[in-house]
Amino acid sequence: MRALWVSLAVLGATALVQAVVVVLSGSVALLGDTVHNAADALTALPLGVAFVLGRRAATRRFTYGYGRAEDLAGIVIVLTIAASAAFAAWVAVGRLLDPRPVEHVPAVAVAALAGFAGNEWVARYRIRVGRSIGSAALVADGLHARTDGFTSLAVLVGAGGSALGWQLADPIVGLAITAAIVLVLRDAAREVFRRVMDAVDPALVDRAEQALREVPGVRGVGELRLRWIGHRLRAEVAVVVDGEATVRQAHGIAVDAEHALLHAVPRLTAALVHADPAPAPGEEDPHRALAHHTAA
Repeated sequence: MRALWVSLAVLGATALVQAVVVVLSGSVALLGDTVHNAADALTALPLGVAFVLGRRAATRRFTYGYGRAEDLAGIVIVLTIAASAAFAAWVAVGRLLDPRPVEHVPAVAVAALAGFAGNEWVARYRIRVGRSIGSAALVADGLHARTDGFTSLAVLVGAGGSALGWQLADPIVGLAITAAIVLVLRDAAREVFRRVMDAVDPALVDRAEQALREVPGVRGVGELRLRWIGHRLRAEVAVVVDGEATVRQAHGIAVDAEHALLHAVPRLTAALVHADPAPAPGEEDPHRALAHHTAA
């Protein structure tokens, strides 16, 4: 939440300064950058709502809690990026068809530099915090801000062209900004899509399996599933134990396996471990038999 409010304040102030210069100069490149910065600042609102919802306890209806609200916020962010790209393209094409001189070019250049500095600072902050807590939505928002910083530098190039008397420089840079927004839209959409589809880094699965195999009493690792709920991980796994083990012994091994997972996998907050007895000689593995029956 602190990352959201700090970035909202910084980007809001940056967009306000740029908006004043847009009114004075009439630069469509700076207008596109300003709209994008304002949209980026406002994405803190759906993320903030998602984080507040995620703190609520699970209920009998929402038995896993409300952590998936972050995925919905990620979708809102992607739609916001798409809308800002469409607006920037519309304004740039309109000015390309009806060229106008840009006034107060030095002020446009200063506003562009301010936009780059504000966005890069916010990008570093959001990405660092997002990765530390495992929030794909916050990382996507940080990547969004980083691209905004480079589009601000593009505005600086357009200001240089306008200073040399080339009127088309400003709308052409506006179109370049649109292209940059589309690229970050692709990356953010891919990240959010993976999270919505319960994708995880395969390295986390390997790490979990290795930790389970090192637990005394675990003879093998069966089906292992990891999923994100907000910025927290949950695991479900079946481990193979000695077929002659008592229920109490099997339970103890499952508890040890759970503890091993919680210590080995970053941001894992809950694990459900099921202990399966190793099949006796000539006996079919019950999980394999069930899989064969389901496939049939």
